[in-house]
Amino acid sequence: MPTAVISDVHANAAALRAVLADIDSRGVKRIICLGDTVGYGPDPLECVDLVRARCDWALMGNHDYGVLYEPTNFNPGAESAAFWTRAQFDQEPDAAKRAERYDFLNRLRVRVVERIGADGAEPLKPGVNDAAIPLLAVHGSPRRPINEYIFPDDAVNSPDKMESIFDRVPRICTVGHTHVPGVFSDEPDFYPPGELGEVGYKFQEGEKAVINVGSVGQPRDFDPRASYVLLHADRVQFVRVEYDVAATASKIKAIEALPDWLADRLYEGR
Repeated sequence: MPTAVISDVHANAAALRAVLADIDSRGVKRIICLGDTVGYGPDPLECVDLVRARCDWALMGNHDYGVLYEPTNFNPGAESAAFWTRAQFDQEPDAAKRAERYDFLNRLRVRVVERIGADGAEPLKPGVNDAAIPLLAVHGSPRRPINEYIFPDDAVNSPDKMESIFDRVPRICTVGHTHVPGVFSDEPDFYPPGELGEVGYKFQEGEKAVINVGSVGQPRDFDPRASYVLLHADRVQFVRVEYDVAATASKIKAIEALPDWLADRLYEGR
């Protein structure tokens, strides 16, 4: 049974519920999250509650960090969204729920090292030294786990950057952050899901790969459908899921603190 890997929910509950329903329909039991559960979107509390309930673990993304600490180097819209999101946490009347949600943010991990076994991603097994594929999970990049972007054109335009990144990849690394799904190989090269086909990317002996799982709540590859991946024992499969974009967009536009462009971009996946 594969592991589902989600990332960049960005407080979009309609997209997250659709993805979770798709995961459930496939009988997948284990879900992990690569960060940015909150930020930008209208449903931060519901999304935090769902990720807490459904994911084995979650990482800290830059927007999670911005809400918990300070939104550093954010554009004005993202900064406004971070402060509005923090206010939603603070205004929760139930003190226990408020504490649980802040505790969730506070306990988010920066990086996780696991292995790829028969069930996709699985925790390391002490004392076991077999042929399982090493797996590193971060939000941004292996060099700067919370906030470094790895863009598709870096494979061509930034060879030194990619070499430094792959020096820190044991074999397979999963990331989010750019909201653009695809696979970086250490050739270096970048393969969008459309070039990989239905089977996805098959792990190759002697080849390292950085897998961007895309975004659940705010895709930026000009496909508005929610994105996530299924991590199998021998490959990664990209999945797209339709959701009610208009429902989320209308919620955003009803919140004065959130700029309308955060809603408009959802229709175009940008």
